[in-house]
Amino acid sequence: MVSKLEDAMEGLITVFHTYSSKEGDKCKLNKAELKSLLQGELSDFLAASKDPMVVEKIMSDLDENQDGEVDFQEFVVLVAVITVACNDFFVESMKN
Repeated sequence: MVSKLEDAMEGLITVFHTYSSKEGDKCKLNKAELKSLLQGELSDFLAASKDPMVVEKIMSDLDENQDGEVDFQEFVVLVAVITVACNDFFVESMKN
């Protein structure tokens, strides 16, 4: 039986490669693929942002090596940052 954590890890890998395999380097997300991933998988996160440049800012922040693409490691950083923020919100709401 697969654990919840193993299932979550497999989900991250599957989601990343579903979007990264559409064009160009199959192991990296270009800007269009990243935007598609964010719209498809994190639409509430995007909707909460009033900044029309949010995808460009995320791409710039994630693209540590400045190659214009986001690899899996850079993608996992995004997921981790959002997960930490959600956990912080959850912990605060439990205190109230």
